Amino acid sequence: MGRSRLKPGWTRVAFGDVAVSVNDRIDNPLDAGVERYVGLEHLDSDSLAIRRWAPPTAVTATKLLFRRGDIIFGRRRAYQRKLAVADFDGICSAHALVLRAKSRVVLPEFLPFFMQSDSFMRRAEAISVGSLSPTINWRTLASEEFALPPPDEQRRIATVLAGAARSMDASGTLVQASRQLERATFDALLANTPGRSTTLGPLLMARPRNGSSAVEAASATGHWVLSLSALGKDGYRTGHLKSVHPTAAMLAARLQLGDLLISRSNTLELVGTAGTFEEDRADVSWPDTMMRLVPDGCRIRSRFLEFFLRSSSGRRQIQSFAAGTSASMKKINASTVQKIRITVPPLHLQDRIIAATGTIRSARASAERHLAELLAWRNRWLNRVLGANRHSRISRR
Repeated sequence: MGRSRLKPGWTRVAFGDVAVSVNDRIDNPLDAGVERYVGLEHLDSDSLAIRRWAPPTAVTATKLLFRRGDIIFGRRRAYQRKLAVADFDGICSAHALVLRAKSRVVLPEFLPFFMQSDSFMRRAEAISVGSLSPTINWRTLASEEFALPPPDEQRRIATVLAGAARSMDASGTLVQASRQLERATFDALLANTPGRSTTLGPLLMARPRNGSSAVEAASATGHWVLSLSALGKDGYRTGHLKSVHPTAAMLAARLQLGDLLISRSNTLELVGTAGTFEEDRADVSWPDTMMRLVPDGCRIRSRFLEFFLRSSSGRRQIQSFAAGTSASMKKINASTVQKIRITVPPLHLQDRIIAATGTIRSARASAERHLAELLAWRNRWLNRVLGANRHSRISRR
C-alpha cells in the first residue's frame, strides 16, 4: 500500500515482523523422516492447495523441512504466484521459502491470503534479483513494509476468503480429475485402435522450426510474442503475450490459426508441452523457446498429434530426450522431436479418438472457466479490502 494514509486501526509493519523464514535444511532427503517432497512444479499458481508431490527418493541435494500449517512460497520466479499452505509434513525445494506466521502479530489463517494480494506479489517481483531466474532474498523481503489490518478485520477477511478457497479447491480438483481422465481416455483408445508405429519425422511436412525471441517492448507496439507460459499441461492458453517490435525475424515467425506448437525449453515437467494456437489473428509470433510442427494432414490430424504429445507415452519419450546441465531447465530440439515414436491409426479412427477425447476436453474447459471466474472475484475482493477502497468495511458479498 506504499506510504498512503492508513485505514483506522491499521498498522504498518515489516514483513519480517509478521512471518519467520524457517530454514531447517535437510542435506539428504532420505533422512528427513517424511514421505512427501514438494517442488515448485507441484504448486499451482494462485492456489493455496497442494495436490501433487513426489517421494523423497525422487530428489537429491539439500531441501527444506516444512511442517503442517507452514506456507511454502516460491521465491524463484515470484511472478508465477506459487504459494501454498501445507496440510502435511514434508520437504520442499530450496528455491522456496518456508514461512511461519508470528501469531502475536498476524492471524496464521490470514497471512496466506494477504500474500496472494496483488500489492504483496508486485512487491515480491520488484525485489527479485537475477534475469534468467529472478529470486527473492529473505532479508530483503523481511525488510519490506506493508499495511496490516487489525485482528478483527484479519479474521473477517480470512473467513470470506476461506469460503472462496474451498470453492476454488473443488473446481481445481475437478479440473485435475478431468485432465487425468482426458489422458487416460486417449491412452486407452489409442491402445485399442489399430495403427502403424512410426517416428514423428516422416509425419511432418517440414523440420520443426524455432521461433524468434526479443526483449519486451516498453510500450505496446501492435505486435506480440507468446510467453513460455502460453503452453501449459493442457495445451494453448490465451493471454500469455509480450509486446515486441515487429522485426523481420519476428514477422517471419508469425502464427496462423491452427498452428501446432511445442515448447523446447522449460522445466522437466513442462518441456515439450504442446498446444494449438486457437486465435484468428496475425499479430502474434512464437518465441525461440518453442517449435512449430507442421503435420502432414494426409497422414495425421494436427489435433491427434497434439493429444499424443500430451499422452503418457508422448510425455515419457519427451522427458527421456530432454537434456541440459541446469537443474531447473531442460531442452529438446528438432532432431529429438522427430525421433518420437507414435502409433498412427487411419484418419477416420483418429477422428473418432479426437471426438471422444474432445468431449472431456470441453468439460474440463468449462470447469476451468468457472475456476477463472472464482479467481477473478477473489482477486478483486482481496485487492479492494486491502488497497484501493481505503475506508470500506469488510463485506461478505
